[in-house]
Amino acid sequence: MTREIVMDNECLRAKLDRKETIANATFTDVDWSDLDCEDTRFADCVFERAQFSNVIVVGAKFSRCQFLRCRFARTELCDAEFEECVFTARDDPPEGCSFAFSDLRRTRFLKCDLSLCQIERSDLFSVEMDQCNLRGARFHKVDFSHAYSRKVVVTRATFRNCNLELVDLAEARLAECDFTDSRLREADLTSTDLTDAVLRDCDLFQAVLAETKLAGADLRGAEISGMNLLSLASFAGMKINQSQQHILLQGVGVDVYPEPER
Repeated sequence: MTREIVMDNECLRAKLDRKETIANATFTDVDWSDLDCEDTRFADCVFERAQFSNVIVVGAKFSRCQFLRCRFARTELCDAEFEECVFTARDDPPEGCSFAFSDLRRTRFLKCDLSLCQIERSDLFSVEMDQCNLRGARFHKVDFSHAYSRKVVVTRATFRNCNLELVDLAEARLAECDFTDSRLREADLTSTDLTDAVLRDCDLFQAVLAETKLAGADLRGAEISGMNLLSLASFAGMKINQSQQHILLQGVGVDVYPEPER
């Protein structure tokens, strides 16, 4: 396929008005402010240094697109889908995109590279990330919850089979969220609420777990070497396999010996 060298605002607006699929386009000098891209399909496009300010991207679908040094500010991304998209510029040093004050409710990312992205003060209720690379990403003051009433607040997010190595999720509220088969090596989970979260088969080696809430969390099959129960804020009802018992006991200084032969 031949990629268009550039698509200007006039051409872009015409395609948006006609609800056409936008494919093989490179955007380097487009003013995205206040554009309505609702339900638009983008495929094999490159967005470079784009400032998505107050843009409506509700229900849009992006396939194999690249977002290089882009910023999403107050962007409506709820129900959007990103498949095999890249949000990291491989410069020296590499640089991830930033999301601020944006709506990512029910947004779905499949096989995307969001490494080193900065996500702050955004609504991520029911966000889904499957087989994504989030290495070194930072989540700051984001909200994974939704209040249906004054008494009913639901927290929901899914990170399945994702690379979350070195990610910063400190103080995030992630109770009952699903991290099945994800890699959380050296992740900062300081004061993170993971109550009743699903962490089955996760790699938590050297993750920072100071004051982390793990009560009721399911860690069966997880790599928990070095975990110190005494550093956690809670762990009552935490689920582990029998083979993981000695790891936790050693973490609190209890020596475990095999049963003597009789």
